[in-house]
Amino acid sequence: MKTMKTLDGKRIFRVSDEKAAELYYDMEAKYIPKSEWKEKVRDVNKEQEVNEETGKTEMVTKKSNKVSKATKRHLRKSN
Repeated sequence: MKTMKTLDGKRIFRVSDEKAAELYYDMEAKYIPKSEWKEKVRDVNKEQEVNEETGKTEMVTKKSNKVSKATKRHLRKSN
């Protein structure tokens, strides 16, 4: 997988290696670091919070404490 950005800069997307090469040679998109995709596309719904250990502002997701199906099944078997 490669991360690409259109030449006008409006769209950031991930594509297969073959498709990326095709888009690059057709001059439709350019390669960018995956970190840029993570920041602008993937992490849009995350909130920034201050990390207590480092004192830096970081992106944090809200995790749920739901028990997975595998864990439930394991708990039923052990009882």
